[in-house]
Amino acid sequence: MDRRTFVALGASVGSGLGLTMAAAPQAPRQAFKLKYAPGFGTFKNHCGEDPLDAIAFCADQGFGAMFDNGLMGRPADVQEKIAAAMKARNMELGPFVLYADFGVKSFVKQDDQTRKMLTDKVRQGVETAKRTGAKWALMVPGRYDESLEWDYQTANVIDNLKYCMDVAGPANLVIVLEPLNPHNHPGLFLTKMPQTYQICKAVNHPCCKIVNDMYHQQITEGNLIPNIDRSWSEIASFHIGDNPGRKEPTTGEINYKNIFRHIHGKGFDGVLCMEHGTSGKGKEGEQALLAAYRACDDF
Repeated sequence: MDRRTFVALGASVGSGLGLTMAAAPQAPRQAFKLKYAPGFGTFKNHCGEDPLDAIAFCADQGFGAMFDNGLMGRPADVQEKIAAAMKARNMELGPFVLYADFGVKSFVKQDDQTRKMLTDKVRQGVETAKRTGAKWALMVPGRYDESLEWDYQTANVIDNLKYCMDVAGPANLVIVLEPLNPHNHPGLFLTKMPQTYQICKAVNHPCCKIVNDMYHQQITEGNLIPNIDRSWSEIASFHIGDNPGRKEPTTGEINYKNIFRHIHGKGFDGVLCMEHGTSGKGKEGEQALLAAYRACDDF
């Protein structure tokens, strides 16, 4: 399942729903050690498609966070209801997608029109963050330019991010940059952890960080734990998905139990978005997903 599917799902869920207030908070069955964050549609066979019911269900399963890539596309009143339900359950909201247009050259360009578009997007993201209490928003720098030397493109990305920081910084909204693998998403500028680390260091702002999507990085470069360690100062969040297939942990080649143990040992207190599908169908597939996270969190 790719990001566009997730965004479309997030935008559709709740737009035509009743959004009745969730039940009063209950003690979770067993709290996870890390803040794994299901999407609002992850357990739809158990709790339906109302985001508030999803929040209640996930909290009762022991999850300490949720994520919604399509949060910016929801009506303001729906955003506020989600925020209230999350606060009542003492849950955190993971990064929402602020800008991720895979079809255009944007950050690699140096022109006033592009810069205005990007900073306007960040202003919209700041307003969403104010309504929801979200701390992080995700940006993908778009496509690379075949006609421009790579180092000039890198310099342009850094400059454009500095302008974005002028908007995000005063609001304490952390922009997380996501490198994506070039096999599923050919033509994108940002693909690797060292590249993203270098850019964050050059921007040199506490609101410019990395979301490490371990599914993408397993495909692009592997070496997951050493890259986590080398980029640690700039990582604000993680995305989860096994490879091949982008399903739940234990279905592919990534040893998530060891990775979760390592991240926990480093004191990570952020959100790990469960940006993947399920290997099974219906309630049985969702139960298998829960069992996989219980097993990988048992360290």
